[in-house]
Amino acid sequence: MIRTKMRQEWLQKQFPSATARLEVASADASFRHYFRATVAEKTYILMDAPPSHEDCKPFIAVSKLFGETGVHVPEVLAQDLEQGFLLLTDLGNATYLSVLNDENADDLYGDAIDALIQIQKGSRPNVLPEYDATLLTREMNLLPEWYISKHLQHVLSDEENAVLNTVFESVLSNNLVQGKVFVHRDYHSRNLMVSKPNPGILDFQDAVYGPITYDLVSLFKDAYIQWEEAQVLDWVIRYWEKARKAGLPVQQDFAEFYRDFEWMGVQRHIKVLGIFARLFHRDGKDGYIKDMPLVADYLRKACTRYRELVPLIRLLDKLEGASETSVGYSF
Repeated sequence: MIRTKMRQEWLQKQFPSATARLEVASADASFRHYFRATVAEKTYILMDAPPSHEDCKPFIAVSKLFGETGVHVPEVLAQDLEQGFLLLTDLGNATYLSVLNDENADDLYGDAIDALIQIQKGSRPNVLPEYDATLLTREMNLLPEWYISKHLQHVLSDEENAVLNTVFESVLSNNLVQGKVFVHRDYHSRNLMVSKPNPGILDFQDAVYGPITYDLVSLFKDAYIQWEEAQVLDWVIRYWEKARKAGLPVQQDFAEFYRDFEWMGVQRHIKVLGIFARLFHRDGKDGYIKDMPLVADYLRKACTRYRELVPLIRLLDKLEGASETSVGYSF
């Protein structure tokens, strides 16, 4: 109730001569909440990020950084860092997830690929935090901490820990030698808005400088929507061809690039399983439990294709009592 009053009072200060009406726009996996403010028939977005839990400064910095590359991100119109409020331009309420279908997917993903390349072309080091070994490993450790220990309620033996560590080291060795670019970190159907210009891009405050395939994995091995592997392969090829023409640091052989894409996906899906388990067990957010099977399926299919990663599947099979997953496209 206190935050509600603070929000309304702060918003009214931004529009002292008009009545501002607020309604819930969305909430994310953090403590941030978003409200759509209607003022004289025009809409804005009010971000409420309690300073005790969230920091608005990265959002402001990355909004400026990505905006300078020419992609469509919210403009910060007003800010109050002490209270944790931002007033943003409204990119609409139609997420990719809400509209994607077989008829429009090529066009929508084509726009998303073009915007991703635009961001990556603007990349330079020493601007965003490094997606380094420490951060990548910390993310993977969410799997034993939250998925295995809390969700599956299993205490890993020394031998099982050794299996995990060996797999994590293999994944890390691939991730760290990939070309580096600006990385959104959650470039997927819930954070891409159908807009003009398309897409509108949200939730970029955790951006880093790291592996070039990461955002591509977020886009096409999306935790919230699934496509046939043959279709994903086609879209990845389209990205790769455009990225090469743009001079981005991708592998010149597509088979090697696709392997990088798959191994980056393994890192991401190890992390996401841990995050979804944490959101449920620590934060009481049960909406992500239904998305775990798809994430686990992505992980299993990729790991089955590479012998260095098979021990992880054997371990998860033992812990979950799961059956083998059929193998799809590989090179």
